[in-house]
Amino acid sequence: MDDMPSPLSPPEPGPFWAGADVVLAPEDARPGAWVGGPSALLDDGTWWLAYRLRLPVGEGRGHANVVARSTDGVAFTPVVELGKARFGAESLERPALVRTPDGRWRLYVSCATPGTKHWRVDLLEAATVEGLASATPRTVLPGSATAAVKDPVIRHDGDRWHLWASVHPLDDPDATDRMTTEHATSPDGVAWTWQGTALAGTPGAWDARGVRFAAVVLDGPRTWALYDGRATAEENFEERTGLATGTPDGSFTAVGDGPLLQSPHPPHGLRYADVVGLPGGGARWFYEATRADGGHELRTVLLPG
Repeated sequence: MDDMPSPLSPPEPGPFWAGADVVLAPEDARPGAWVGGPSALLDDGTWWLAYRLRLPVGEGRGHANVVARSTDGVAFTPVVELGKARFGAESLERPALVRTPDGRWRLYVSCATPGTKHWRVDLLEAATVEGLASATPRTVLPGSATAAVKDPVIRHDGDRWHLWASVHPLDDPDATDRMTTEHATSPDGVAWTWQGTALAGTPGAWDARGVRFAAVVLDGPRTWALYDGRATAEENFEERTGLATGTPDGSFTAVGDGPLLQSPHPPHGLRYADVVGLPGGGARWFYEATRADGGHELRTVLLPG
């Protein structure tokens, strides 16, 4: 299951990079050829990882989501690959992989509407991971004519489902990269009710252009999140990672004057971090980061709690 043991603390920047292993490298070495957007869980001793494959603009963009398994959290074997045509999408972004309390598997997929700046989230559900390959997609977060919705982070608190998604206003076609993180709740993980803005960028700061939750740790008064932020439109796709603390009413507050985590390689992108707490303590992290050649790779690191 994806519920995380507590306590679990935010990561330290040094070990987060230096101690990491590369899970997957991009399909080629050019900027825009990326692998990443991970969503991970540990189920009965088996690691499961969903991620996005991407090619440069004009060559396919986010052309597939993959779900893979591993015995050690580092070496993964693909089980299911879902192409963008399956969803009638122009591009796919970060998926969210979930195991429900009754044992079913869900994959929430971010889908770009062809010829537009609009995004929606579709859901696949099956009794097994393999069954996701033939499951029928259904739209659970449609977005609207004025807002694109994508990249959900989903948690179950033992009572109800919580979702945080990046929402992009579509009023200015040249500025659809702007984003806030919006919070929704659900009794079943299918029908969602929006609760309000969880976090927005700070004017004049490193995250002014937009913020997107990457991981959320639900731990009562110690609830916190890692989020992707950017200051300008030019930093789109190269966001760095910040820390925010949560409150019981569902709002979050950014911590610090700059990002917590970033790649050492310009332009320093490090995004879509996800975390799985371990039964014996500590946590395994997964994230997408910029390499020296400009590509993005998928990395993992095991850290103390």
